[in-house]
Amino acid sequence: MAIKAYKPTTPARRGMTTQDMSTITAKKPVKSLRVVKNRINGRNNQGRITVRHRGGGARKFYRIVDFKLESGTTAVVEQIEYDPNRSARIARIKDDNNSYHYILAGKGMKVGKKISSGDESAIASGNRLPLKNIPAGSSIYAIEMQPGKGAQIARSAGASATLMGKEGKFAQLRMPSGEIRLVNLDCTASLGVVGNEQHQNIKVGKAGRTRRKGIRPTVRGVVMNAADHPHGGGDGGRHGSGKDPRTPWGQKTLGYKTRRRKNTNQFIVKSRQAAKRR
Repeated sequence: MAIKAYKPTTPARRGMTTQDMSTITAKKPVKSLRVVKNRINGRNNQGRITVRHRGGGARKFYRIVDFKLESGTTAVVEQIEYDPNRSARIARIKDDNNSYHYILAGKGMKVGKKISSGDESAIASGNRLPLKNIPAGSSIYAIEMQPGKGAQIARSAGASATLMGKEGKFAQLRMPSGEIRLVNLDCTASLGVVGNEQHQNIKVGKAGRTRRKGIRPTVRGVVMNAADHPHGGGDGGRHGSGKDPRTPWGQKTLGYKTRRRKNTNQFIVKSRQAAKRR
């Protein structure tokens, strides 16, 4: 069971659920693989808020996760740990040189499991291989977008992409969003699905729980003054009457394309919007 329900001792507890921590085998991280995480609360180096609704929250250390796992590495999973910085679990592995690494824990990964990385690795869950050596139709996660840069795709809990096929120097991947994208065959990926797939089904239950995550309250634009938001003002009626939805700074939303990196369009076979229209 991946979701644990609370007893309804208070109105906030009624319906509230949390993660089942029974799969976690270690309480404290390795000191050499953790660093202090400074909270910037959404501010830049000038002290100006550039990301709204950030601030407060519980203090936490950052775990150094190895998103590359150098080719030729053979290791054993020693612990499955909780990571407060991501939705997925992390696995503490020990390689042949007695060095510790953190990697994303795949679905079904347990203590004692042997994993490897490289061209000659077996086609087994948790192993890391180049896309050119992975069979078509496989579910993969922690995928590189550029060879040697480290995993950037499908890293959150329950996420995975599907290797649709290979043509020339590229592989066709169906992303979790439905987008079909071309990725270089020399990029590496881990076989399987990211664990803790029930994370999305957790019911927060009360506002204080969100505040402990470092998320501050959000106010709707329609209840603001006209000077504070394009949706604000009026006689108390609902926003509409010919106004198109905009951000607080006047940028159009809901259908207005804001994607800037047009140079990567050549790698997109089918956009996620087109995939949803099917």
